[in-house]
Amino acid sequence: MDSAAVLTAVARLIAEERPLADLVPRLATLLGDAVPFERLHVLRLDRAESVVLYVARPSGELDVTGHRIADTASAVATAGGGPSPFDSDARSRLVCTVGRGPSVYGALWATSSAPDAFTDAHEALMDSVADLLSFALQQDALRTTEATRRERIDALDGVLHTMAEALDIRHIFGDVSDVVRGGLPHDILLLTSWAEDGRSIRIYAMTGPKIDDPDFGAPMMIADNERYLLHRDPYVVRDADVEIAPESVRGRIFRRLKVRSVLRVPLALDTGLFGSLFFLARQPEQFGDADLDFGRRVADLLALALSHQKLAEAARRDAAARETAAQLEATVARLNREIEARTGNRRVVGQSPQWKEVLAQAARVAQTETTVLLTGESGTGKEVVARFIHQGSRRKQGPFVAINCAALPEQLLESELFGHERGAFTGAVAAKPGRIEQANGGVLFLDEIGEMSPSVQAKLLRVLEEREFMRLGSTRSSRADIRVVAATNRDLQAAMRRGEFREDLYYRLSVFEIALPPLRERIEDILELADTFLEEIGGTVGKPPAGIARDARDQLLAYGWPGNVRELRNAIERAVILADGGYIRSEHLPVALPRPAEATAATGAADALPPGGVNLEAIERTLVLKALEQARYNKTRAAKLLGLTRAQLYSRIEKYGLAETKSP
Repeated sequence: MDSAAVLTAVARLIAEERPLADLVPRLATLLGDAVPFERLHVLRLDRAESVVLYVARPSGELDVTGHRIADTASAVATAGGGPSPFDSDARSRLVCTVGRGPSVYGALWATSSAPDAFTDAHEALMDSVADLLSFALQQDALRTTEATRRERIDALDGVLHTMAEALDIRHIFGDVSDVVRGGLPHDILLLTSWAEDGRSIRIYAMTGPKIDDPDFGAPMMIADNERYLLHRDPYVVRDADVEIAPESVRGRIFRRLKVRSVLRVPLALDTGLFGSLFFLARQPEQFGDADLDFGRRVADLLALALSHQKLAEAARRDAAARETAAQLEATVARLNREIEARTGNRRVVGQSPQWKEVLAQAARVAQTETTVLLTGESGTGKEVVARFIHQGSRRKQGPFVAINCAALPEQLLESELFGHERGAFTGAVAAKPGRIEQANGGVLFLDEIGEMSPSVQAKLLRVLEEREFMRLGSTRSSRADIRVVAATNRDLQAAMRRGEFREDLYYRLSVFEIALPPLRERIEDILELADTFLEEIGGTVGKPPAGIARDARDQLLAYGWPGNVRELRNAIERAVILADGGYIRSEHLPVALPRPAEATAATGAADALPPGGVNLEAIERTLVLKALEQARYNKTRAAKLLGLTRAQLYSRIEKYGLAETKSP
């Protein structure tokens, strides 16, 4: 059979998508007449540290073996000669790498006991066969990956069933190990717990050998240079005898248990890190980085069981029972906030380029853990964008907890943010978790961050830098697994210059800043927002309006909307009530909206400009100062006289240097 016919037959064979154990013998039979080999080897990369080797003769006989990468490296690299651990009597070898582009799936090689058995034509044919074989190896790897995935899903499902009725995971830890072994083979499963001061660990649960030494279960002191391991990310130790110092705590444990391979994942509870979960094997290089995700999932399930266990234990004590009640109260409050999030002012609506750019920036940063600062006028939709970031992040299954820093006095804000212990202050009759604890595993949204007092700013800075906080009245630090999104309508840089906002906190918050445009710069979004609010509000009244008339639409587009989206929604809600089931017309809109005659007068006045031009900033400064004087420096009244919000008025006071102006 010529080379073309062989390749055609090989292509048809591979197209049948047979398992390698069936394909390799047939491949050897097809190639036997064209290439004078005695053994055909197909090596498939199985995992990061192991391979599967298929060895076939022209007659179709097959051997399948598994090997470590370290044992097979020389076999794959013997194209230039040298002994092979798989075919030591071979004197001729023809080796081809099997892969596509930069991806390598394995190797194909033929061996013969005769010298110079292979020619350039044989090499060209084998290279072509290797190219075709790459599809089969890739398909086989996908089948293996899918099988492993299903095994691990089944294993996780089994863990859930095993733990469902357990009040103490130590009683069912052996069963958990047996179930998990189907997804991640191991010899010993070990769970350690850490002391609150971080100075010692102890073995909380373990499967495998029974250790009679009572000291083995006692707390073990951790050296100062090892404490960083308490919060270290998951890791794999391929050979503990080589990588772990024998005098360290881990080294003593691993050598006592006679294990060489280690996969470790931290186990975290709502109250902070609990300890470490170790998968241990007696042979080296049994675990790889691909196993880390499965290890994390097992740890998460055990953490859930431990959380339930600790809650059950706490319910037997009065003080802990009050803590549980406070947590339930916080959960109810969070659910109420989530229901409120379904109202119109939470929806992401708009097609203008400015709004699309805001959402594009939000989508880019959502995939990271970066702290975000949202800036813009009041009512521009900063909480909408914050929820958008939360929904697009890896924390979307976690809570979204919001707090308005301007709505609470300093001490109450501190208590709401960090929580308090019983007796921390007058009226603190029970311990209560703060918003940081409620947001654990999710996003904490700090609205109006510019209104936060300096003392609370300092404590928030510690949370951002150290990921730790303390409740009021407590001496124990807790971990804060949160992502912070902050918002403000103030100029924080101006506030820093006045000493009202910490510079270090500003730079911690503004790692990624998104500026939200005011509604007057999103004119093309006004009618879409109005229609959305009409649809949402119309369903809550007895007679939903028929729609928005043309004169009302023109009036909506003509107005400057100093209150932005929030003001627009309020205007639509008022108009829905007044329309009483008919069309919303201009007379149903708030009287503050300009009438066509007013717009014409304004246009006529604008036509009479002096030939030399005008200084708009000077005119605006004069108007702001006049309004302040007329309102006797009452900022709220002055803002109304100018048709501005308080935030907009403060911005202009800062811009024109009127902040130091004193009331007469």
